[in-house]
Amino acid sequence: MTHGKEEFSNGQNANIQKWSAYIKGSANRQDFLECALDWVSNGNIGDYMSRHRFDNNIDELKRYFNTVIDWVSAVFNDVESEMRGLEWGRLYEKYHKTSYSPAQVSAEVKKLYADPYIKNRRGIFEYVLGGLTDTKLLDVRVFDEATKKSVYTSQTKKAEAKGVSNCPLCAIGHDANKSTIWKLAEMDADHVAAWSKGGETNIKNCQMLCKTHNRAKGNR
Repeated sequence: MTHGKEEFSNGQNANIQKWSAYIKGSANRQDFLECALDWVSNGNIGDYMSRHRFDNNIDELKRYFNTVIDWVSAVFNDVESEMRGLEWGRLYEKYHKTSYSPAQVSAEVKKLYADPYIKNRRGIFEYVLGGLTDTKLLDVRVFDEATKKSVYTSQTKKAEAKGVSNCPLCAIGHDANKSTIWKLAEMDADHVAAWSKGGETNIKNCQMLCKTHNRAKGNR
């Protein structure tokens, strides 16, 4: 513990500024030491300290901590404020064997930062590391009520003129709902082009589907 404090709780350590980009807290409060122990122990600090209580150095602790920091800074060219305090130890264990292009990663992060419909910017980094698949990490904004009503009105008007359902998927079906005109409350807003595949959350990419078809589409 003494060696650990000398390394991670020393406010004069030249690495503090670099560490602070990814870790919340301060050296004086031993936040960096706690983080280093948390990372190397996969969250089981007590067990790790018990197993290493007789060690006369902290080489393993320093090596692992610096490996995680170096990995993060190598994958992400740009340092963003939302990076601070993320579970980098867990993310390292999960993704460090994957090969990344820092330039491509940077481009993806900038694109996502520019998207006004993303509510959780802190989730952007794991979303990119995971191959842009888990949109739940981003807490993407749903279509607002004005958009839903506008699209519903337009779809319904066109559907009634054609004598088909105002749910596009019902309209091309062969069951009893082929000509059903659903009420707004009976429909859900859907991304025509899936958000995970680049579709935006705006009126041009919105369609109203009956709840049954919207659930079915979401399960595919």
